[in-house]
Amino acid sequence: MDGIIIINKPQKCTSHDIVYQAKKVTGEKVGHTGTLDPMATGVLPLLIGRGTLCSKYLINHDKIYEVQLTLGTKTDSADCEGNILEEKEVPATLFKKQKVEEVLKTFLGKQEQIPPMHSAIKVKGKKLYEYARRGQTVEVKPRQIEIYDIQLLKIKKDKKQIEFQVHCSKGTYMRSLCEDIAKRLGTIGYMSGLNRTKVGEFSIEKAITMEQLQEQKQEVSYITIEELFQNKSKIEIVEKRLQPFLNGVKLTMKKPDGIYRVYCEQQFIGIGVVENEFLKRDIIVEKSQS
Repeated sequence: MDGIIIINKPQKCTSHDIVYQAKKVTGEKVGHTGTLDPMATGVLPLLIGRGTLCSKYLINHDKIYEVQLTLGTKTDSADCEGNILEEKEVPATLFKKQKVEEVLKTFLGKQEQIPPMHSAIKVKGKKLYEYARRGQTVEVKPRQIEIYDIQLLKIKKDKKQIEFQVHCSKGTYMRSLCEDIAKRLGTIGYMSGLNRTKVGEFSIEKAITMEQLQEQKQEVSYITIEELFQNKSKIEIVEKRLQPFLNGVKLTMKKPDGIYRVYCEQQFIGIGVVENEFLKRDIIVEKSQS
């Protein structure tokens, strides 16, 4: 099995937990394209077997989340798992649909965001959450992000909650976004729920649970490397040039620079890269995946 399986991650387990379980089930090398918070649910693409070699092509994907924001309470982790630092009354006027929608729209576009202290970003060789757990503070530099779309989904005035959907760039922290939205509403708040519904082209509709993976094992449907690069152009090489290509020899190829699907006698061989009219191998797959 060489490719990608889309897992619908449940709450209260880490991305590492899912990778570990998938390794036991498939007997293959397994990786993922980006950590999803333990409290979060949703899309977690798993790279299986030689699919792990595709990770470099999947790290800059934009994402879509369904987010729940609880107003009137601030926690040290900016989510529901942290300790409460502050509480305040939330005026009923803050829950007017028009006001909430207007505030959400102010977040559209490119902007700078300060990552939360409870994150895995490294500063001076240590992850931010390591400083946070010790009660230490360090300077965290803002990062540029982009919000492509943000839509109000639901208002639960009785629970002081707002639910919204956000389509954003890689590196956008929903905990920080929730705190910033609460601030612009004139109050405080924390992220109380998070569901990732899409990562790049990988959507929740095509995701399976870990239970389904365990039950179906090798029969589970997955995205092959060939399918993953289906939007890339095709290069056909003749039989006598195949072995040199597999051995790492660069082949003369008068094609524009870029990534290509490589075939020999109509059989998918793998992924190659053309640079300066030379084709070099990148990802080679087994013949069984043709």
